[in-house]
Amino acid sequence: MRTNLKVPFAEKDEAKKLGARWDPARKIWYVLDKDDLAPFARWAPSAHEGQDSAPVAKASGKVNQSEGIRIVGANYKPKPRVCECLPWENCEKCRE
Repeated sequence: MRTNLKVPFAEKDEAKKLGARWDPARKIWYVLDKDDLAPFARWAPSAHEGQDSAPVAKASGKVNQSEGIRIVGANYKPKPRVCECLPWENCEKCRE
């Protein structure tokens, strides 16, 4: 099973020495099929962050739900962050 990790850039070499791998498409560190995740505990994601479920972000900008158009450039207005999940994840807190 794949376990995604939140590894700060300054600690990437240490994670790599322990066996973590870099996923360039998702831009995240992960480990595969490790029975003992204790060495990676400090980089473990929080409870509401899914394992192996982060899709690749494909577009820049947001879609205006009422008009169905993509808003980019000077007209881009991001929604306020509700939690610390990744922008393309659909967690319980963000759906409210």
